[in-house]
Amino acid sequence: MYLVRRVYKVKPGTYRKAAELLTQIAKKYEDSGQRSPSTVYWSGSTVPGPLNTVYVDWTEEVLRSPYREGNVSPGTGDLGAQLREIQEESHIEFYEIYAPRSSD
Repeated sequence: MYLVRRVYKVKPGTYRKAAELLTQIAKKYEDSGQRSPSTVYWSGSTVPGPLNTVYVDWTEEVLRSPYREGNVSPGTGDLGAQLREIQEESHIEFYEIYAPRSSD
């Protein structure tokens, strides 16, 4: 299993708006069956970490291209456009989740 993390550096003072937009976008993906429940959080306000940075995490059994044949976008156009207006940069991170081997 994998943890997928999208990281967004946003314009100063817009991290709450970005978090709300990302929560709505994540919910659309979840409702369409394309993503597990997500967690949205930020750093740099009242907690340590890079300023004006918002994160969204979810898990995946298998890493697959969003451009794969037959995959239908859940329709995040307006929300994505609003996010791009306040986004300075973004990247994606992938982590493999440790699962202890059974001793059977």
